[in-house]
Amino acid sequence: MGNKVAVLLCGYGEVEEYEEFADYNARSFKLLVSKSIKFPDFSIPFLSRRLERAQKKEWHAANHYHSPHNDIFERQRTGLEKELQTAYGDDVAVFKAFNFVPPYLPEQVLREIRAQGFEKLVVYPWLVVDSVFTSGLALEQINKALAPDPSWIKDMRYLPSFWERADFQHRLLEQIEGAILPLLDRYAPSQIGVMLCLHGCPLESKGYETGVRESEALFYALQTQLIRKYPLVTPAWMNHPVPGKWTTPDVDQAAKNMMTLGAKALVFAPVGFVTENHETQLDIDYTIDKVKDRVECVHLPTLNDDPELLRMGADWIRPLIEELRGA
Repeated sequence: MGNKVAVLLCGYGEVEEYEEFADYNARSFKLLVSKSIKFPDFSIPFLSRRLERAQKKEWHAANHYHSPHNDIFERQRTGLEKELQTAYGDDVAVFKAFNFVPPYLPEQVLREIRAQGFEKLVVYPWLVVDSVFTSGLALEQINKALAPDPSWIKDMRYLPSFWERADFQHRLLEQIEGAILPLLDRYAPSQIGVMLCLHGCPLESKGYETGVRESEALFYALQTQLIRKYPLVTPAWMNHPVPGKWTTPDVDQAAKNMMTLGAKALVFAPVGFVTENHETQLDIDYTIDKVKDRVECVHLPTLNDDPELLRMGADWIRPLIEELRGA
């Protein structure tokens, strides 16, 4: 029993059915939005329903959009578990937890982990950047779930986000340069604008770490590798349409900037995400729709269940599993 380790793979989760929007929004307002915007608790049901109406309208307009996020996340979970079990067998299992989507809320999944006899836990946010809005949400929910009785957890480890991992950055660069290559038949390298799409961050969040510093560091690490060959490289922040000051330039402004500087093609690379979702699909497509008549656009997918990403993800976590198994 002492060598058994549960890995809790943490992500956002997304709405599967349109009827779930209101409940999803309520959890989001309480856990996510409240970190940067002050609003009274009694307003949450009203705000949740109001947002629900807007989301339904938006997703219906996008050909009855259905998010692929949860299915991809399950393939990622399965792939990571397969990689790890080649070394550890059934002594290691990978569970998934979503911040906002039952029946995979952290409190629900931790009950299952305990019921299966695991007493050692690795918390593994499957997110590019650590912040109060990403891994912080998962840790908040995990701590709340453990509060009544934390004694069953005999030992625990935490794997921080992986934006700074050299192998992860190399894989992103491979994908980006692979997408640029066909464009070189038609355009000079200086005419290709590389849009490094990052998760938007509010600039004011009650003193919490928002992830802006790590996201900027990821941008500069990739820019340094790209800019000698492709001079037009820009951050393109994918901000949420909520009040407050947010990171700039947003995706729309970044595209305008590139075209002003002479870009004839734009490569949209969502480097701040590893799982496809409505932001990486719908939001980037909204920008593309605005500029595609004036510039050629290439929209890259996230890495998703790329075998190389899953192999790297398993390698990153093995040292923590070894620590727990040896403890």
